[in-house]
Amino acid sequence: MRIIMLVGICLSLIITGCSKETSSLNGTLAIDGSSTVYPLTAAIAEEFHADQPNVKITVSESGTGTGMSRFCKGEIKIANASRPISEQEKAACTKSAIAYTELKVAMDGITVVINKKNTWTKQLSVAQLKAIFEQGSTVKRWSDIPGTTGFPNELIRLYTPGSASGTFEFFTEHINQTKKVQRLDQLTQSEDDNVLVKGVAGDPYAIGYFGYGYYQENKGKVIAIGITDTKRAIQPVIPTTKTIRDGSYTLARPLYIYVNQDEYERDDVVRTFVDFYKNNAALLAEEVLMIPIAGGQT
Repeated sequence: MRIIMLVGICLSLIITGCSKETSSLNGTLAIDGSSTVYPLTAAIAEEFHADQPNVKITVSESGTGTGMSRFCKGEIKIANASRPISEQEKAACTKSAIAYTELKVAMDGITVVINKKNTWTKQLSVAQLKAIFEQGSTVKRWSDIPGTTGFPNELIRLYTPGSASGTFEFFTEHINQTKKVQRLDQLTQSEDDNVLVKGVAGDPYAIGYFGYGYYQENKGKVIAIGITDTKRAIQPVIPTTKTIRDGSYTLARPLYIYVNQDEYERDDVVRTFVDFYKNNAALLAEEVLMIPIAGGQT
């Protein structure tokens, strides 16, 4: 799990520059949750720090599930999430008397990636991905994937987010048709997407998935494959800004932050940061290779 801490250091910034102190705000703010949303929130925290150098911000990436659990217990005031709040989390927030606001901050497309030495896989269908990743899968080798010819008789090694990840939840629900259920053999899991990138990049017979922003950041190391979803299109669709925004890519999804509404109204630090987030999310999403919401944050 990576953590970014900003404690009064003059940083090289995109929007505001590093100039004289512009506010007397003091305090701390802890944010946790999705590793997919992490780069955007971390970038916004850096920008905010230029305007508010006396505010200490900590951004962690323990996964959507862990972040939302902490949020609904009142341990943190803002949570990053790569999927909507669950019914169980709504109940937990209600039990803790935590009212919240959901803010959609960017778009993402979960990207299925292979090693650069993989010359046999250009695309896979939703059904083929399910055969690879589902619980109890009998697909042990690339040559076992149904509907393929000429694939090597080599063991497939899988690299996926951990079970606390919203990316894991979304992928398993939409590909395996069972949320949070996936095979456990031939598998490496991590909440740190950089571990997944490194794993796939270092293994010719690997396949994995993570957010589009991490693919963009590492597309010299891994290859994105197209996905055929017969419910949407006959031809395989590669994740791009266009296909994610228009929904033709089957693993497109919105990204969120959740804000404790009472703290927003009571705490100047929370309110100022969230307003800053809303005003700068579109520009900074592009800077960290993520996809801004069309028409702005909602």
